[in-house]
Amino acid sequence: MLTKFLTILFAAGIALAVDKPVNPEINAKLKITATELEKLQLVKDDYVFDFKKHEYFTYSPGGVVNANAANFPAATGHGLTVAWLALGPCAMLPAHYHPRATNFVVAVEGQTQTWMIQENGADPVTTTLNPGQLTIFPRGSLHTMQNTGCGNATLISALDSDDTGTLNILNGLFKLPNDMVQAAFGGVSESNSTEGSGSRVPAVGTGAALGSEECLARCGMGKH
Repeated sequence: MLTKFLTILFAAGIALAVDKPVNPEINAKLKITATELEKLQLVKDDYVFDFKKHEYFTYSPGGVVNANAANFPAATGHGLTVAWLALGPCAMLPAHYHPRATNFVVAVEGQTQTWMIQENGADPVTTTLNPGQLTIFPRGSLHTMQNTGCGNATLISALDSDDTGTLNILNGLFKLPNDMVQAAFGGVSESNSTEGSGSRVPAVGTGAALGSEECLARCGMGKH
């Protein structure tokens, strides 16, 4: 059972992209500048962020593009990140959470199913988002989503921090000592081993992966 479970998880193991500061010197100056007028002078010529020109903007299978303090210095100090979630047919975002932000997500295109677990003891909250509908992922809650259609899905996400942080569950889990991970899965047996599993978790990518086999088959996309 564990092997089957891990196989499903690994299929969605790509981590959400990590944003590297494009101009850390400007970020530093913005944080110590005394007045808003002086801050404006530092960034007034860089006041537009183009999601579609970002390297992670793709619907094959998908990508997450954040406008935040790291890659859009004008956002520094405003306490907000806006993300474009591009999901191609059957694409999903792997299970993750944001340690420093609550996330409001509105659907713009396509149909997307979401799952959220807020804490131990909480029942999963499942939603189906159509264009014009919104859901909330509270700060620190585990959540994931999948485009259930055979066309593209687009969502816009607003998070109440300009440095939200993202931790993908699988990528984080397998950085822990293997014996601790094994114990969490009920101990070691011939059919119940996590040895080497961490090496199969993909590295950080654009932020999306192909989703369920059911969707892929329904859309004629074949298997993983």
